[in-house]
Amino acid sequence: MAEIARLFPDVEQKRGDAEAKALAEAVRIAEALLFSATEPMPEAEIAKRLPDPASAGAVLAKLREDYAHRGVVLVRVGSKWIFRTASDLGWLLSPAGREVKKLSRAALETLAIIAYHQPATRAEIEDIRGVAISKGTLDVLMETGWVKLRGRRRSPGRPITYGTTDGFLLHFGLESITDLPGLEELRGAGLFDGRLPPSFSVPQPHDGALQEDEDPLDAEEAGEETDEDLYAPEDGEEDGPDLVIDDPDSLDRDPFA
Repeated sequence: MAEIARLFPDVEQKRGDAEAKALAEAVRIAEALLFSATEPMPEAEIAKRLPDPASAGAVLAKLREDYAHRGVVLVRVGSKWIFRTASDLGWLLSPAGREVKKLSRAALETLAIIAYHQPATRAEIEDIRGVAISKGTLDVLMETGWVKLRGRRRSPGRPITYGTTDGFLLHFGLESITDLPGLEELRGAGLFDGRLPPSFSVPQPHDGALQEDEDPLDAEEAGEETDEDLYAPEDGEEDGPDLVIDDPDSLDRDPFA
């Protein structure tokens, strides 16, 4: 092959020029698609719009490289892509005088548990926290678009399972749920000051397809689940007197800041 390239340099040059031109055109198409998208766009959907034999992975990698140092950057969110303002320029778009409000501690703890232990049921979240979850806590997390209903656990009572959304990944700058800080990173941040058991490990979350012990939600359930259905005690469970209910008044209803 090298001998052929040496004998016919013009042919190889033309082939290289044609490939570069095809890649440039595919990059322009992907750029147009992503700029017109109102939400993160699946890579598979972008691939369908690209001319053959363009590789969506190579095209998006080139586009991300092109925008790496601009005012807007291309970011990956799970299996989707979206343009967003560069992180160091976000302050320019913050409304002047906007009141900054944060999630309550209860909501933050619940969000962290769901993120690391998903798919998780309400009972599993309460077991980890050691207190019962008030209805308002999960309401706030779902209103933000960071937590969603995944399915139902194949266990007595068929409890709802919760997981994080693409909106969660986008807000916290994660490409995938596996980018959550690991044990060493958490220890380096000073979150584990004490001595940990030798067997201690950070759980491996799963935010993909339903697992073997999960059933899908019915269409009616996914869209019309009532608060009473969502937060009622699961079969065989009662809120014992030793559980402390989070104070709903402590929840901050505007977590976006």
